[in-house]
Amino acid sequence: MRSQEHTPGPFAIVAVASSAGGIQGLGSLLGALGPDLPVPVLVVQHLDPRHRTLLAEVLSRRTELTVKLAEDQEHVVPGTVYLAPPDRHLLVGPEGILTLSNSKLVHFVRPSADLLFESVAGAYGPRAIACVITGTGVDGAMGVEAVKSRGGTVIVEDPQSAQFAGMPGAAVDTGAVDFVLRIEEIAAAVRGLVEDKRQ
Repeated sequence: MRSQEHTPGPFAIVAVASSAGGIQGLGSLLGALGPDLPVPVLVVQHLDPRHRTLLAEVLSRRTELTVKLAEDQEHVVPGTVYLAPPDRHLLVGPEGILTLSNSKLVHFVRPSADLLFESVAGAYGPRAIACVITGTGVDGAMGVEAVKSRGGTVIVEDPQSAQFAGMPGAAVDTGAVDFVLRIEEIAAAVRGLVEDKRQ
């Protein structure tokens, strides 16, 4: 097995999963990341598939990062937040190319955090960070195991302080979690990881 010294570069992507309570949680997290984040952020927030979402507009008012709905075959760029559109799975490939899919529901949801995290694990391996914040259900738990198994880093909102403890609790229960933090501490942890300190 390769040692960490030989992995290519620092962290390259952050993937975030949220559900119930997520708009407030995402606002807190994204708002604290600052304007010059050197990596892209991919977000799965469970949304009502029957309605057009205003999530990008809402979150844009809470962060200096660019926030947009992800588009199929789009190439990710640093400092931009890509949201899974309602009723579409969001996946990323090795070259940072996004794919939107309407394949079947996973754990009764589409978009699925598990599918996003698994694609991030496959494409970025040890250069991936996965975050699970407030939400009901278990979406994201299988995905954090995939990220961890490929050498990535997993950060989970403390279920004790999360607005809804289901998703964070399920992720913690996998044992594949590196950091369990309050929502206001997660952004600092992410920044500390993605800002390359090597000269």
